[in-house]
Amino acid sequence: MSVLVDRTTRVVVQGITGHQGTVHTRQMREFGTEVVAGVTPGKGGTTVEGVPVYDSVREAVAATRANASCIFVPAPFAKDALLEAVDAGLPLAVIVTEHIPFHDMLVMYHYARARGTRIIGPNCPGIAAPAGAKVGIIPNVVFRPGRVGVISRSGTLTYEIVNGIKEHGLGQSTCIGLGGDPVVGTSFVDALPWFEADPDTDLLVLVGEIGGTAEEEAAEYIRASFTKPVVAYIAGRSAPPGKRMGHAGAIIARGKGTAESKVAALEAAGARVARFPYEVPGMVAEIATARARA
Repeated sequence: MSVLVDRTTRVVVQGITGHQGTVHTRQMREFGTEVVAGVTPGKGGTTVEGVPVYDSVREAVAATRANASCIFVPAPFAKDALLEAVDAGLPLAVIVTEHIPFHDMLVMYHYARARGTRIIGPNCPGIAAPAGAKVGIIPNVVFRPGRVGVISRSGTLTYEIVNGIKEHGLGQSTCIGLGGDPVVGTSFVDALPWFEADPDTDLLVLVGEIGGTAEEEAAEYIRASFTKPVVAYIAGRSAPPGKRMGHAGAIIARGKGTAESKVAALEAAGARVARFPYEVPGMVAEIATARARA
């Protein structure tokens, strides 16, 4: 079992004929994902990486029974792409695109939520289950099937930590990159119950960063309702207040969203919090070893 994606996932790539869409379609297929269709208006009837291209998502879904979308459409057109995926009835949409306008994402979030589509992203690396499927851009080589779940706001830190887990001889059940924008389709609190319910996840890695209150909310959920061990890392300890650090959502404002407040909340909830990213895999290995001996 995995979270959100598995061997039954059938992906349509919106923006498949662009460079990123083409490259990552190839990578997803090499991972073992069933990429069954692509969509680029005006390019219907062509193929990319052996995948048929359609003019609309509705047409692609009707022809291929796709049940997930990976969106590489440029930011000015991403809202229309997401709305089209929702209207076609897709239950999952992973939005890799960054720089989507704030108000566009507000519309996208509420439209998708009202109609039962789960958004991962935007500005995210996607989701991957090593024993099932990958929808997004996380490098294939960092994965190994295993029992460690990962939820992260950061793309590159996800790659580093997941690879470190593999180098310690362990593997991942499911890895979800939530995205670094102020408004994202899925939060830590949304994802935590999935990993709690997943029988193939023994422990969880949570990678947060400064800005907002998502990590504090996650800590409260962990304290009240999450029974599995948690190892966490918070990026941005040295960031000056009021200065955005990379991600649009990673900004400390009005005294809220500091690394210190997030670390304190997670530690109070029982999580082990690493000071540096390279410490996380070692902490995970310690917990896994202790559980194996128990």
